[in-house]
Formats: sequence, structure tokens, C-alpha cells
Amino acid sequence: MSDSAPRRVRVRAPELIGKGGWLNTGEKQYSLADLRGRIVILDFWTFCCINCLHVLDELRELEEKHRDTVVVIGVHSPKFVHEAEHGAVVDAVERYGVGHPVLDDPELATWKQYAVRAWPTLVVIDPEGYVVAQHAGEGHVHAIERLVTELEAEHEAKGTLRRGDGPYVAPEPEPTVLRFPGKALVLPSGNFLVSDTTRHQLVELAADGESVVRRIGSGRRGFEDGSAGAVSFNEPQGLALLPDGSVVVADTVNHALRRLDLATGAVTTLAGTGRQWMQADATSGPARDVNLSSPWDVAHWNGKVWIAMAGVHQLWTYDPEEGTVSVAAGTTNEGLVDGPAEEAWFAQPSGLAATPERLWLADSETSALRWVDPGGTIHTAVGTGLFDFGHRDGAAEQALFQHPLGVTALPDGSVAVSDTYNHALRRFDPATGEVTTLATDLREPSDAVLVGEDIVVVESARHRLTRLRLPEEAVKVASVAHRTQRAATEVAPGELRLDVVFQAPAGQKLDTRYGPSTRLLVSSTPPELLLDGEGEGAGTDLSRTLRLDPAVGEGVLHVFAMAASCDDDPENEYPACHVHQQDWGVPVRLVEGGADRLPLVLAGMDPDQRDQ
Repeated sequence: MSDSAPRRVRVRAPELIGKGGWLNTGEKQYSLADLRGRIVILDFWTFCCINCLHVLDELRELEEKHRDTVVVIGVHSPKFVHEAEHGAVVDAVERYGVGHPVLDDPELATWKQYAVRAWPTLVVIDPEGYVVAQHAGEGHVHAIERLVTELEAEHEAKGTLRRGDGPYVAPEPEPTVLRFPGKALVLPSGNFLVSDTTRHQLVELAADGESVVRRIGSGRRGFEDGSAGAVSFNEPQGLALLPDGSVVVADTVNHALRRLDLATGAVTTLAGTGRQWMQADATSGPARDVNLSSPWDVAHWNGKVWIAMAGVHQLWTYDPEEGTVSVAAGTTNEGLVDGPAEEAWFAQPSGLAATPERLWLADSETSALRWVDPGGTIHTAVGTGLFDFGHRDGAAEQALFQHPLGVTALPDGSVAVSDTYNHALRRFDPATGEVTTLATDLREPSDAVLVGEDIVVVESARHRLTRLRLPEEAVKVASVAHRTQRAATEVAPGELRLDVVFQAPAGQKLDTRYGPSTRLLVSSTPPELLLDGEGEGAGTDLSRTLRLDPAVGEGVLHVFAMAASCDDDPENEYPACHVHQQDWGVPVRLVEGGADRLPLVLAGMDPDQRDQ
């Protein structure tokens, strides 16, 4: 960095603390002092969050390219109660192939020290121990890599850069038949097809649910079509049988749908480009030309393949006859809103089950069971929103799940819900409106399939299929209700200044070639929190004055922000452009003397921060 370059805002980085300790370090505990001389990237994540999983994948190339100067530290900061269990974090680190150290922070101590407000958030610390950048959401790795390159040159010249091996120590692989399986399907032969997610394969098991008949996939992350031994997947999940006898596979991290020929084991690609869908991308068209975003489950319903598009909080469809894909429901806003398909909000839909009358879906981040009617209207059977969850049976309007990932239609018209973070199998009966518990002591169940009078559950964190007899009497459990551990932000009643902080990466500027390059959308739960709707709706200014109703007391502000930036080179006719975007759900409590400004950092540093 030249002497004439503007002085970078720096804030002394707080210490890294977490009661769960360190993972992927060979049991060694680290402090920031141990990392001095390296460029440290803190990745604040939680394993329920699809955007966090996207960032894990975005970081892989940067980690490899700068492995002797950069240390990525995952700071696991739980939303759900289950995510505060140390064993669950250990499982998630292996499940998602996290190739860097992770600090388990179950009480959000480091999250609070760094004033983080969103999952995921990336914080860059320079070799002298100062925070120099913060980025919320996805799509920032290109900007961080540019900053890393600057920091390498700057601190190499100052003599403050220390190169060498990082603290990561890979865990020993476990010799199980399956490893964190995601979804299962009963084949016409009576065998099971299972997505062996962490091993990037499909596994066909015999009718006993244990004996391996064949494996499909090389076992390496990749996106190649071909024969059973040559094809590659990237964390496959959902499976659905098509009328022609083939199987459609939700190849989640490849952002694609694949087709498995059961007779030959050959795999081809049906939909997706391998690139993740971003705002302004096409929402319909020839299936192989349209980007998708983390398809998590698939179901054949009314002649089309319905897709739980977890990455953008929508439902899409694939038309096998036309070879096209299109959005079927959802706005991409994250939350729980019913009604016409084009107005509905979802939150990481992750499980689907089709009956003639309804398409059921497990909407994981709202801990909800929802359904689509044949006319396309969205309904909620169980669930209230992003921050309420637990294990409570009884009437549907007060029943609670905790991050369910699967739903299974039962013969009597009811549905079984794989209530993942409650380690339970639940049942909802539309005829009575009651929720009951069918089984407990399952470990992160993620799907279930019917076999005669039995139900076979994918026990993802026990790496197996578990056969249960459908009980006539529901299991009785103690009721428990939770809200997210994340503390509410205390704000003053009346006017609140909302500032979304965005600073274009070095060498880039806002892209104004086709009009405004920024977008801000604000709403609230309950809607009455925003007085007379003041401040609600869409606009292009990243700052806005909200008016909060003191009579409401508390609620959640839903904020979506987007900014597009391009290379700032007038000689380049086709500059590289990037979209930066993030959803925030900010719990707020109205108190006298509370803050009158709410800064949310999309990229850069809040200008109110100063050197410390």
C-alpha cells in the first residue's frame, strides 16, 4: 500500500473465547496472540444456516491459495438450542467438510465482542491484531481476497507478516457404511437409495437397510456426469422417483439436479449450471441454462418435480416434458408469510412430501410444517416464525418443532415430521389439528420413508437407517419452548436511524450503468412494530429512518440489502461485477435510553468505529 493510500480504519480485535473450545486443532487451544503475523479471517457461522454453508464453500479456494499467510477460524455461534451442544458442533464440522479450526462459542461470547448481527459474518484481522474489514452475508470472498493481497504486500514490507503452516489438524476418518446421510428413497426393488451426503455419493442398500448393494459416485467433491464409478456429486440430498423409473437427485452444493438411471447407474445433469443463483439471475428458462441455489429436496407432484430451493427460500419446479425450470413460490425474503405463491415467504425449505391434495414441506428455519394446495396457495400447519421453536405437542397453533428437515406422508392422511434438532419423529394430523410425538432418542433425523407398517428413519448423526413400527399410541414428552439465544438489541422508541454500511472493495465502485445499484427492503414482525408502516417497503437508499411504536415493545426487524459493484477501470469495456447481499432478522426491544441508530455492516467498516 502506497503512502498516498487512504488510512485504513482499524479496531483492536477482541480475544477469541468460547466455552466449547477448539476443534480441528489436534486439541490445542489458541489465542489471538498465537496467530499474530497471520491474516486471520473469522467466519461467524451456525450449522443450520444455508448462507453460512454457502460461505464455507466460497472460502475453500481462498484458503488453498493463501494457505501460508491466511488462517480462517470458524466461530460457531448457535441460533437453535441443539446447536449449542458441543457434540452437534463436532458432527457439523465433519458433515460439511470444514477444513479450518473452529471455535465453539455456545454462549455467543465472541459474537457479542465483535458486535456481529447476522449469520454469516466475515471479519478480517490484520497481522498486527486489528480488525480491518467486516462483511455480512454471501458473495464477499472476491473482495476479501483483494484485501488479503494488499495486506500480504503491506505487512511483508513492514516485516510483520509470518508465513508457514496454519493450526488446522484434520480429524481421523470414521469407517462407517454411511456418513451423515441426508435423504432416502424406497426403490421399486424394495431396496433403499440413500444420499450419503458427506461422502458425496449415493448408496443403494438392500431391504435390510444395512447391506451395501452398490455405491454411485467417486466419493470426491465434483460436478462430472458419467458412469456409477466416475460420476461426482457435492453433498447430495433429496431423492425422488420419476414416472419413467429414473431418480432425480438434489445435488445441493453443485446447485443442480441430476438424473440417475437405476438400470445402468449412469448419471446426467437435468438442471443447473453448477453456479449459485444470485439476485438478478434468470428465474425461469431452459433447465441447464438457469442457476439454482442449494436445492435440498425434490418431490414429483402434479406432473412436475418440485424443488425445495433452500438457498433462496423458495419453491421451484422442473418440468420433465419441457426441460425447463421456474420459480413456483416465494419472494426470496426469509420468514413465514402465507398466501398466494408469489407473495409467500419461506425460510430454508428442506423437506417435501407429495399427496394428491397437498405438497407438504418442512420449512426448517421457521421450525414450521407448511403446505401448498393445488391452486398454489401456501398455508402453515405448525410454526410461528424465525425465532420460536421447541418440543411441544398438542394443538397445532401452539405446537413447536426445532429445525425440521424432513416430512413423510402417512397412509391415514397425517404426516410424520423429522424433527431434526429435537432428535424426534413427530406427527401432525390435519383431521384433528393435533401434533404428537411418535419417537424420541433419534439422532438428527433428516428424512423417513414408509415400508409396510414400518417407518424407516434416516438418523443422520448416527450414520444409519433406523426401522420403527408406527406406534398406535404417541410418545409422551415434556413440553419445552425456546427462543433464539441471541440477545435483542435495545433501541429507543420513536425514530430509529437504520444505516446499512457498504463500502465497495478496493478497485471497485458501485455499478450505476443500469440505474441504482443498491436496494433496501424493510419489514417487521409484528407489522405493527413499524408505526403506520413508516420506513417499510423497498427503496434504493441504504439509510432510512424508521418509526417504532412504543406500545408494541419488542419484535423483529427484517432487513434485506443488496449492492452491486464493478471494477473501476474506464478502459475495461466488460468490468467484472459482483453482487453483495444479506438478510438480517434483528430482534429489537424498545427501551427509553436505547440506541437511536442501528448500523448493519454489509461490507467494510462502520464509519463510527475508530482506531483503538
